[in-house]
Amino acid sequence: MWGVWVEIIYVQHILSPNPDIPKQNLSSNVINEGDPLEIYTSNDGEVIFKKYSAINELAGSAAQVAEVMTKLANCPTVVFDRDHVVAVAGVQKKEFSERRISQALEEYLDNRKNYLKTSSSDAKVYPVEGIDRPAIACSPILSSGDVTGAVAFLANNNDAVANEVQQNLIQAAAQFLGKQMEE
Repeated sequence: MWGVWVEIIYVQHILSPNPDIPKQNLSSNVINEGDPLEIYTSNDGEVIFKKYSAINELAGSAAQVAEVMTKLANCPTVVFDRDHVVAVAGVQKKEFSERRISQALEEYLDNRKNYLKTSSSDAKVYPVEGIDRPAIACSPILSSGDVTGAVAFLANNNDAVANEVQQNLIQAAAQFLGKQMEE
């Protein structure tokens, strides 16, 4: 128990805004307060921190949910953990694989809000960083009260809006994946 406490304090020390610590220690802040971590040690005594993603444990189920939702909603589906794309259907997997979530989607997740594009005048949300394809609907995946990821339907064209069926399906997919993680 003591070793884990010391290691977590070390991470907090690296991420602190202390000007005495060189900025080259981390290129970006990838560990946030409250993030679940897996802690490993190498044979050389190095400590390795890996963010734990419950959705990655269910990658096979997430891929199946994406396939089914793509068929039912008639639009591409993307499943995310808190940081990256986990599963896609209806688009080229190679293009989306391991891409980061966008800042816009991250804000929706932080606020636990759904995004639904219901008219062509609504602001566009691009959920995948570096991909110029807007979403028509996004819903956070909640598991045991925590946001663990998101499900998004992507637009087939720039004027697409989410119909009532798609609005219900996106929430059902997010609730299903959240329930799977609780079990």
